[in-house]
Amino acid sequence: MANRQSPRSLRHEYQQHVEREVEDYKNSVSTSFLHSIATEAARALDEGAQLGMREVLLADEVDRIIAKRLRLPSYQTWRRLRLKTANELRRPEHWGLRPDTPLAQAIPAHRSDASVLVAGARVEGSALYLAANGCEVTAIEPEAAVVNRVLRAARDAGLTEKLRGFASDLVSFTPDGPLAAVVCTPAAFAGLSAFEREQVFRLLQKATTDGGVHLIETLVAGQAVLTEDELRTRYDGWEISLVPEPGATRTFMAKKSLM
Repeated sequence: MANRQSPRSLRHEYQQHVEREVEDYKNSVSTSFLHSIATEAARALDEGAQLGMREVLLADEVDRIIAKRLRLPSYQTWRRLRLKTANELRRPEHWGLRPDTPLAQAIPAHRSDASVLVAGARVEGSALYLAANGCEVTAIEPEAAVVNRVLRAARDAGLTEKLRGFASDLVSFTPDGPLAAVVCTPAAFAGLSAFEREQVFRLLQKATTDGGVHLIETLVAGQAVLTEDELRTRYDGWEISLVPEPGATRTFMAKKSLM
């Protein structure tokens, strides 16, 4: 399952926002109440309008009346709020992340539209933070309910065009283009055999552009899914570092060498 829309203007995004609010209102009231609004709209229209045009105008007038009752903001007011919100969404704390989150390393300095793959636990906050900072994010999670939750959150935050989701595991997924970064947790590899893990690492490393980074978040000493020793072996030839996290956990970071 995937979802990504083409980039759109703020005005188009505003129009879609108004349409969603109006449709949600229509779905929340009875048919008889909608008929009363239609009657009100009919009285407001010019009786001389042609029949075909009148039907279109009537539908538009119904929507206008509902928008007025909902006290929806004007485009200019909505735009100011939208831009203010966008600045807030770029902050990692907004998504429950640390101010010094290692995820910032996955945001290329000179490419705001870079493709990033996110998988495993904490997929929601990580994916939305990266999308809010301009990345083209693909979120991978076997549970469809989790994917749908991420997509709804992206829609509510105005990030739909920046994020798509797949209800899949890493073994069944193939990137459809080059990746600037891969962000995952050991949970993304749970249940995979050593051979399957090797296949996944090889595929994702091949898809990653030179200078790209892989972040394996929250490594815990003694965990069975992924160990630091295995990761160091998998990323032989990459520039490796370990970023401390609260407690005894660490994030494994590997940067692909420039050719």
